[in-house]
Order: sequence, then C-alpha cells, then structure tokens
Amino acid sequence: MNCCNQRIIFFLLSVVTLVLATRSVWGIFVVNLLIYRSFCRTLGTQLYSKLSRELTIPLLPLSAGQALMELRDRRLYRSTHRTFKEYCRERFGYSRDAAYLKISATAVYENLKKFLPTNGQQIPMPTNERQLRFLAKAELEPAVQANVWQQAVEQAGNKIPSGRLVKDVVDKIRESPKVPNPYHIGEICLLLPKDNPDLRGKTGYWGVVTHVGEYNCTVQTWDGDYTVKIEQMKSLKLLDEDCFFMQQLCMRLRQLHQVPSRNSSVDWLLQGLGKQAKPYLSSLQAKLLAAVEREYNLVWKQQK
Repeated sequence: MNCCNQRIIFFLLSVVTLVLATRSVWGIFVVNLLIYRSFCRTLGTQLYSKLSRELTIPLLPLSAGQALMELRDRRLYRSTHRTFKEYCRERFGYSRDAAYLKISATAVYENLKKFLPTNGQQIPMPTNERQLRFLAKAELEPAVQANVWQQAVEQAGNKIPSGRLVKDVVDKIRESPKVPNPYHIGEICLLLPKDNPDLRGKTGYWGVVTHVGEYNCTVQTWDGDYTVKIEQMKSLKLLDEDCFFMQQLCMRLRQLHQVPSRNSSVDWLLQGLGKQAKPYLSSLQAKLLAAVEREYNLVWKQQK
C-alpha cells in the first residue's frame, strides 16, 4: 500500500476524531474501528491489524502493552518504520524503555489475574500502567508479584493502591531475608491445588520437580508442566532410588500421553498411575503398561 493511501486513511480518522471530540473516548474508539473495518479488504489483514492496535494504545492504557507486544512480535511496524525503537518514538513519542515498560506491565497484569487468590476474595485489579510500573521494574517471580499487589491493596484499605505504595511493598520484600525454597530438582511431590485454577482437577497428582524458583517450582506430571507455589506442594520424601523410579515412570507416561491416536481407555491407565504416588508398580500394572507401549510401538529404554 502506498504512502498516499495511508495519508487518506489517517486524514479520515482525524476528521472523525475531531467531530466526536465532545463525546466519550469509547465512541471515538468504535467509530474508528468501523472505518478500519471498511478499509480492511483494501488494506489487507496485516495493516488492518496494525491500525487497530495503534488505536488501542492511547485509549486503553492497560491494553497498550499487549498492543505494543503484538506490533513488535509480528513486526507490524515494518510497514512504516525500520526498527521498533524508531516506530515507538515517532508514532507515540515513547522511548524504547517506556515501550518495553508498558509491555512488562501488561505481563504483570496477566500474572496477577493468574496468581491472585480467588477463594471468595474480591481483590481490586490495577486500572493503569503507573500502578504496575515498579512491579514491572522489579522483575519478581509471578507469585511474588501477586503477593506484592495483595499486600499493597490491604495497606490501601482494600482499594486500588498508588504506584508509590506498591513501590514501598516491593522495597520491603526485597529487604526482608529470603526463606530458601525447601524443594530440589528431581524431587517427587504431590500437587495440592488449593486456589490455583491451573491445578483444578489435579488433586492427588504426583510430579517431578524440574525447576526451583524463590517462591514456586515447576512440576512435571504425566499430562503437562505446572508452575506451583510452595504451599501447593507436598514432598513424598522418597529415597534417591525411589525418586529415580518415579522420574522414569513419569517420562514413560508422558511419552504415552503424547500419542495423538491413543484409545480413550489408555487415559484411564495414565490417570490411575498418575495418581498412584508409590515408587513401584504391581506385576499387573507393569505388564499392562508394557503391553500398551507395545501397542503404540513405543520403545522404552531405562535411562541411567
């Protein structure tokens, strides 16, 4: 699409915006989107995507980071600018750091939605990027970000806290002595879902710890990998050789789970063994698992 056509489009958008200046920003947002849609066939999907995300940035602050992320990752800025840095500066007046801070704030917002407790508590969510600025800069783990926000809300009288109050909580957490994570890689644990929506239906599942963070772990089960808070895990306290057996069994179950054409009855076996938190298989279970593996031409060699 040539430069002339782009200028015509932006001119039309400017006219509509001026006409509706006395009305709500939502009215402007909707009308401009309708104009974009009418030009969609002519412009092509990529440019349409770019324009609609550009419109989101000044009107919906907490969506700005998501829009900028898509513009960057899909390289939609390349239709008018050589680099993302130049695009942000000339199109929105943002420095590179400011743009990336908005992207980070959006990531923090998504972490809060995922990790804040949901068991009957009504915790207000952030309404603008300034409230999340210090959380984004601190580069804390997602579970810690949620803890910081919850503390800040409580200190604000269960209202949305200011960015300054969030910064104070971040500073206090950084200054407090760290309690070491008691788990280690390779350990076998039970999942305790509690208030983690990602673990819904996983009660009784056992898994292998594959990553240890400050306040959480990554646990590998037969059907996936999950980020789990320390309080949502319980160690089986197995001997090293028993842990090794469970690690090998987990890999076998995962290998079987990845077979796309498996029979539904196979899932019954996987779920049963995935909840049997014991470092052994009965003779019948071992034969059944081996028979199913042969059925799908899966060859298992015990790893050392």
